[in-house]
Amino acid sequence: MSMFDVFDSPVIQERLPEATLETFQMVGWSTVLTAILGLPLGLVLHATARGGLAPNAVVNRVLGLVVNIGRSLPFLILLIAIIPFTKLIVGTNIGPKAVIVPLTVGAVPFFARLVETSVREVSPGKVEAARVMGSSRLQIVSKVLVPEALPSIVSGLTVTTVALISYSAMAGSVGGGGLGFLAVSYGYNRYMTDVMVVTVIVLILIVQVVQLVGDFLVRRLDHR
Repeated sequence: MSMFDVFDSPVIQERLPEATLETFQMVGWSTVLTAILGLPLGLVLHATARGGLAPNAVVNRVLGLVVNIGRSLPFLILLIAIIPFTKLIVGTNIGPKAVIVPLTVGAVPFFARLVETSVREVSPGKVEAARVMGSSRLQIVSKVLVPEALPSIVSGLTVTTVALISYSAMAGSVGGGGLGFLAVSYGYNRYMTDVMVVTVIVLILIVQVVQLVGDFLVRRLDHR
């Protein structure tokens, strides 16, 4: 039997397209929401830190504590712990739609720290030059910090997206849908090795594509 014969399985032909689409939906929406929420959070963490644009020790420590707690929780524990919140937001705690909530909650603190690190690497001289020219804090953030750190931010978002793919696969083991659910419910519980092999191959391909696209964007944005 050749390697491609595993794709002849009726289960794979019937369930793989749907499971792959569910994974794309979960990862896609959670990536967008993570970028929307994580970017400003990372910028606020940097701005309120010592030496930032608006130093505020209390705000920085509180936000830092929340971010650190979010990053320290294993995803499966987080998934279970926020079930009431998930049900409140989407009306259910099962399926691909519900998984978007814990995926986003788990990824935002991770991405926010990456954003904070990226912005911190911007040359202080450029920030000081913008201040001398009379730029406001908002202008410094939007016209200096974010543009200068953008390649690194995109790289961080790529890393976050890859992590979300692995999180979505874990969510499948508890009824979250997607490729993870297909692998567990058929590949593991029903001892269908061919299903397990195919889902692993598809996940690897998705990660490779995401990484290639992310690396391409970083090269295009990096003008150094």
